[in-house]
Amino acid sequence: MKTFSRWMPIIGGAVAGGIIALVVASSSNSSQTVTRTVTTAAQQAALPASFSKSSGMTVNQIYKSTSPGVVDIVVTSQSQNPSLNFFGGNGNGGTQKTQGEGAGVVYNSKGDILTDEHVVSGATSVKVNFRDGKSYPATVVGTDPSTDVGVIHVNAPSSELHPIPFANSDSAQVGDPVVAIGSPFSLPETTTTGIVSQTGRSITAPNNYTIPNAIQTDAAINPGNSGGPLLDASGHVLGLNDQIETNNSTAQGQGSSSGVGFAIPSNTVASIAGRIISGESIKHAYVGVLLASTSAGGAEIAQVQPGTPAASAGLKAHDLITAINGKAITSTDQFIATVDNYAPGQTVTMTVSRGGQSQQITVHLGTRPAAKLSGG
Repeated sequence: MKTFSRWMPIIGGAVAGGIIALVVASSSNSSQTVTRTVTTAAQQAALPASFSKSSGMTVNQIYKSTSPGVVDIVVTSQSQNPSLNFFGGNGNGGTQKTQGEGAGVVYNSKGDILTDEHVVSGATSVKVNFRDGKSYPATVVGTDPSTDVGVIHVNAPSSELHPIPFANSDSAQVGDPVVAIGSPFSLPETTTTGIVSQTGRSITAPNNYTIPNAIQTDAAINPGNSGGPLLDASGHVLGLNDQIETNNSTAQGQGSSSGVGFAIPSNTVASIAGRIISGESIKHAYVGVLLASTSAGGAEIAQVQPGTPAASAGLKAHDLITAINGKAITSTDQFIATVDNYAPGQTVTMTVSRGGQSQQITVHLGTRPAAKLSGG
């Protein structure tokens, strides 16, 4: 099991010194945890009234229809053993095998399974366990640390593969009922219920960039839920459970459910997964600024990183970005999400308020570095 330290850690909108490290990036030093088997959210809620025969599927019906498409993922990796002599003496180079557990969703009948990037990061071997008890080795097809999306593949017979349809995460509304299925604390097929607590949240990716439009939920999710589905009342995947914000921890120091969890939105997951499966190398557009965590009427630049597209375009600290290609920008999170809709190499026109005067600045978007720039 791996823990990312954000006690708000891989999650969103982390603020450091009043600045969201971006371009689209965010930093963090509050108290949230992400683990290789999720650190995602919440105390078991009472069954939402909206789960009824008249307004949607019951929880039992959702479980029966979707659980064949939810898998348990066991990952083996190599890690440095701090207790071993750095200069050797034991013949194994100071490493030891570690094992983590998460969950995943069958995506298609070809054997592609979706999970969180942090579940399979650094894996030397991956095993997938299906609900009927059968297990198959898996290979990592590809991952995107910027969105925490990973794709693995199993050579399993079609009778084992039960893809779960994906919902349109843009349609999620506060109060909508949801169901989470995963492997918390090595208990596969655990099913919990809750609601959509809020939409449009920002969480921090494994490489410290920002994942926009995350779905907040109070469905109980804990270490082992990572990569498992957050399902809507129709049994469709609304997102992949990813992390929690918590003040509680287990005896092993892992974050535990406090009622505030986050899922990567299904639209992001499906888009990135499709590109990975097609063999595309995932790249994200990059501007090269640090943004103020809050600003009125737009996204305020706190700092421009030298040698970046922002610097070349002439953007400056305290510029307030109010539109991109004519689309209004009203917040830092909206700026992040809008930039991520473009590809590296594209040119955009940003409307900027500087010293009370509005001006148009053309920015030639670059390619996001592998990890967020440090400093500032």
